Amino acid sequence: MRIDAHHHLWDLDVRDQPWTHPIPVLHRSFTMDDLRPLLHRAAIDATVVVQTVPVAEETPELLALAARDPHVRAVVGWTDLTDPAIPDRLAELREHPGGAALAGIRHGVQDEPDPRWLDRTDARRGLAAVGAAGLVYDLLVRPDQLSAAVRTVTQLPEVRFVLDHAGNPEVEPGGLEPWTALMTRLGHCDNVAVKLSGLVTRAPAPHAPALRRHADVLLEKLGPDRLMFGSDWPVCLLAADYGDTLAVAQTLTAALSPDESAEVYGGTAARWYGLVA
Repeated sequence: MRIDAHHHLWDLDVRDQPWTHPIPVLHRSFTMDDLRPLLHRAAIDATVVVQTVPVAEETPELLALAARDPHVRAVVGWTDLTDPAIPDRLAELREHPGGAALAGIRHGVQDEPDPRWLDRTDARRGLAAVGAAGLVYDLLVRPDQLSAAVRTVTQLPEVRFVLDHAGNPEVEPGGLEPWTALMTRLGHCDNVAVKLSGLVTRAPAPHAPALRRHADVLLEKLGPDRLMFGSDWPVCLLAADYGDTLAVAQTLTAALSPDESAEVYGGTAARWYGLVA
């Protein structure tokens, strides 16, 4: 089973996406009807759809989509991580139509001004509740928040984490060394996997040569069995279309054996998000 472990969907007729207002290429609706032919061309069998905005109504909508669309096999949703009643909120989400597809929770930590937001007591309490519910927590952070994310992973070994977009590394000179040190620390934590996603928007074209060293670090420090491909569609359109985004990832992983490649393009996501063939 080939899996796209990270994409988004939104319908502007249902809900505005204010962050897209200054980005013409993204300021329109993106639905499964738009994505499905791209998945067919890429031979992608299943997807993980990820929340976009911190709005309670969005996750039930994504769960309902998973209940009726054969491609969408898992949902990474949103709920207020700092809510003392988060165990109840998670249980309620599972009662919605499609609730069995709830595989993880994400909060846009990258939008929080505090670089140590993940160190907060209320955030840690919420993360523990996500883990206790058997869900994965997707980490979405800025480079200056990555150290806190690594501390969180190491200090909550009972919670399973997935680091989105490899932590959004700084690709320009000088950014590789500190990022590599943090990926090395994550490599020693068996409760975290990393998404090979979102990187084309952080690197100049041609993307594959610009990202070669980062991909090599991920493969060396975490290995293919803890690395998963995600298109980050439609955000990837800022730099490349779906096919080109996949082609960049395949170029970066071309040296892998067939078994190793099967991990990056399916096996890892299937295990972490509980997808069954």
